[in-house]
Amino acid sequence: MLLVVGVYIVAGNLAGGAAGGGVGLAKGAVPAAYQTLVQKWGTLCPAINPALLAAQLYQESGFNPGARSPAKAQGIAQFIPGTWATHGVDGDGDGDRDVWDPDDAIPSAASYDCELAKYVRDVPGDVSANMLAAYNAGAYAVIRYGGVPPYRETRNYVKTITTLAKSFAAPVARVDPSRQAAGAIAYAQSKLGTPYLWGGTGTAAQSGRFDCSGLTQASYDKVGIKLPRVANDQYNAGPHPARNELLPGDLVFFSHDPTDSRAIHHVGIYVGGGYMIDAPRTGAVIRFDPIDGGDYFGATRVTEDGAKALPTHV
Repeated sequence: MLLVVGVYIVAGNLAGGAAGGGVGLAKGAVPAAYQTLVQKWGTLCPAINPALLAAQLYQESGFNPGARSPAKAQGIAQFIPGTWATHGVDGDGDGDRDVWDPDDAIPSAASYDCELAKYVRDVPGDVSANMLAAYNAGAYAVIRYGGVPPYRETRNYVKTITTLAKSFAAPVARVDPSRQAAGAIAYAQSKLGTPYLWGGTGTAAQSGRFDCSGLTQASYDKVGIKLPRVANDQYNAGPHPARNELLPGDLVFFSHDPTDSRAIHHVGIYVGGGYMIDAPRTGAVIRFDPIDGGDYFGATRVTEDGAKALPTHV
């Protein structure tokens, strides 16, 4: 299994386990079926918190309890059989350890994270960062260097997973605006009046037409930020400002299920004044639309690091 753990940043500081119990989950970032489990088991030890555990599950499987990988990793937390045999726990107390059951797999992921943290608990520095580095480079390397070792791969790994975890945590402070937001809006504005095309990404073969997430993807690609193709993955490209904190350039999302970001069906680019630019549906054109409606879900302030951190296999 590719274990993903990390640290949550609050106001620029690492906030690992001591803040674990106080880390709230962003609205709908975790499907409702697993939210209670993630909140509970994400406080198992001082090295983790619910946002980190959520990031792990998203990175591993996209919250899919039936996920299988070519490496034979299984379930929502993607344990390989040998690791499960050693580290799987009976999380729901029903007498078995079932890798396909999130009630067992999610507690097992948290338990394994905490075991890794014990290996490097005497190393100076942030315990969560050391835990992540130990998984990537081995506990010996963390002990030898007295913290995250100076390996490029390991440091990139820590940064990537730390950033991803931020998109699962409810913001506790002001979210800084993206530097690229204005350029993304300018690109979207240049496409006003373009007919909608389901699956459209703006290619010449498609006569430059877009669907909703194709437009947002192309708009941020124009300013050097690579977003995922579909809207419900774009939701995790950064932290989530509240409705009254929206700024131009934020992505705004709409979902059939107000408790689940995986049910998002539409996305637009906020331009201010309660309006967005979006590609709404077949038969319509790219246009300005109001964002306030019954299925408004939330928003994401896109960051370059946030987009880079997103897994490509979810």
